[in-house]
Amino acid sequence: MPDSPLSDSPYEVLGVPSDADAAALRLAYRRALRTAHPDTGGDTARFHAVQRAWELIGTPEARAAFDRGSRGGAPTPTREAWAPAAPKVRRDSRPLARSYGHPGGLSRERYLGLIREWAGRGVQLEDPYDPALVRGAPRDIRHVLADALAEEATARSLATLGIAYTVWHDVATDAAGPGQPPKLDHLVLGPTGLFAIQSEDWGGRVTLRRNELVGEALDGERPIRALAARAKAIGRAARVKPTALIVVVPDDHAEEPLEVGGSIRGTVVALVQRSRLASAVREGLPGSAHLGGTEVMEVRSRLQAVVRFA
Repeated sequence: MPDSPLSDSPYEVLGVPSDADAAALRLAYRRALRTAHPDTGGDTARFHAVQRAWELIGTPEARAAFDRGSRGGAPTPTREAWAPAAPKVRRDSRPLARSYGHPGGLSRERYLGLIREWAGRGVQLEDPYDPALVRGAPRDIRHVLADALAEEATARSLATLGIAYTVWHDVATDAAGPGQPPKLDHLVLGPTGLFAIQSEDWGGRVTLRRNELVGEALDGERPIRALAARAKAIGRAARVKPTALIVVVPDDHAEEPLEVGGSIRGTVVALVQRSRLASAVREGLPGSAHLGGTEVMEVRSRLQAVVRFA
């Protein structure tokens, strides 16, 4: 079960309250399993989610462990997965991509402001990442935290590209849609092109159709359109043109590891699973132009002259 602020708890997956007795829990599991089974017209992902939910709360011991916040007995509490990670000592000597900016920084600032406002004036929040607090917050607040985590995960993946690539995170832009932060999550430059990347976690599956993402979890959002506007604003200022627009999501939120659509004014559009992102950038997307060494240096100089951070 994905450890995301937007993911359903096992109780929500089974459709029972957290104080349901053992008999009600067992009945809900059997019903959910029957409904979700692929042989009866159900969905495989939903079927697996139901099975995983039962593993987490199906026995008194597992349920007690989950209710204590240990995520099914795992030694690392959820709170540690959601709070900012402490700097790690690198033991890998391979050179990383050159990175600038603070991935997820603005989203975390927005989350902290929103969660404190929601809790109310005068309320002291000892831990804004407490699982019970986060689970009780409105979905739009949890979405901001989920996005921060997604941006940080993408940054870790992009860092492995190597020294041939330059990555800018949280690039400021005035081309933001209503209610959206004024920034581009990631801008990546290397020999395989210039990539404008948005990291997302909508808490559900999405797919690419006619150069736009569709899915129930989107709630009317048009992510590719917004990403294209942000990329265009930065490209216009630097007098460069992105070769690809990528939205990266958790692996179980996209059916294919890499789904390439058409193009928007010559810029290729793609939906990528998080684990596939680094290889997709390193290989380049089908239909996108690669850049020569001199061209990469020129584009980098132009971007460095105009990039500002949110």
